[in-house]
Amino acid sequence: MNDHNAGPFARFAPPLDAAALDVSVVLPAFNEEEALGADLDDVRAAMEQSSYSYEVIVVDDGSTDGTAAVALARPWVRLIRHPFNRGNGAARTTGVLQACGRVVVFTDADRTYPNERIPDMLAQLADGADMVIGARTSEAGTLRLLRVPAKAMLRRLAEFMSGSRIPDLNSGLRAQRRDSTLRFLPILPTTHSWVSTITLAFLSSGLLVRWLPIDYHRRVGRSTFHPLRDSYNYLSLIVRTVMYFNPLKVFLPLSVALTGLGTAKYVLYDILWRFGPIWPIPAMPGTTLALLFTGLQLAVVGLLADLIVRRTRL
Repeated sequence: MNDHNAGPFARFAPPLDAAALDVSVVLPAFNEEEALGADLDDVRAAMEQSSYSYEVIVVDDGSTDGTAAVALARPWVRLIRHPFNRGNGAARTTGVLQACGRVVVFTDADRTYPNERIPDMLAQLADGADMVIGARTSEAGTLRLLRVPAKAMLRRLAEFMSGSRIPDLNSGLRAQRRDSTLRFLPILPTTHSWVSTITLAFLSSGLLVRWLPIDYHRRVGRSTFHPLRDSYNYLSLIVRTVMYFNPLKVFLPLSVALTGLGTAKYVLYDILWRFGPIWPIPAMPGTTLALLFTGLQLAVVGLLADLIVRRTRL
């Protein structure tokens, strides 16, 4: 076992007690009795081949099947149980709060992710990254005709909002520093959008995020992902998260668009098309004024929001 206070992640962590570990592997699980055992065994095999001290945590999010029994059958697993189903994001937050490791690794309990790649992700963290995400090279989920275009649209929006290239926004296989993660827990949701929100939070805060290409397999068991509801949650949380860190990314494009539209309407339609090139220049119609003033107001609100964000950081 490693010297827990002098491991490869020690220089990134605050002073910790002697019981601290290098890595906590967290598996959120809701009715995953069919797949959980194999995933736990894969995680243990991968971590035993590494040089890191570790623990494995299963957060049973109110399962009604034998999920808890599968975890209890393995004495090396810490089982934490929610009394009722609180959501995938809530289970991840519980895992972070209960973790003893300097680094928290998340993986799903449905056989979709290659857990043998966890040591590769930890190696990139030890090399200076703050978060490493397993970027899926294919889509093996259900309802692909809905999931693929929705995810692509949301990823493009997130890239614009964050100013970063994002190969995979909401992968469930990721490793991240616990001390950095704790900073953002108050803004994280209780739903599947937890992973996309924490990704944007790290990127918007200037933390180093890297992606590791991984295979992605068809899940075992029934998915709790709802394409319409969860896509809407992803969209709203992308905007909300960027508003929290860089509000000008939201307000400035809207301000420029409305101001440009108002100016184009006045010059091309109100003057040249509607009245013709006459002198004196005609007064602005109410709709044109509304567009211009709304654009100006959005710019002012955006600047005030940006000032508040920067003052809060100070």
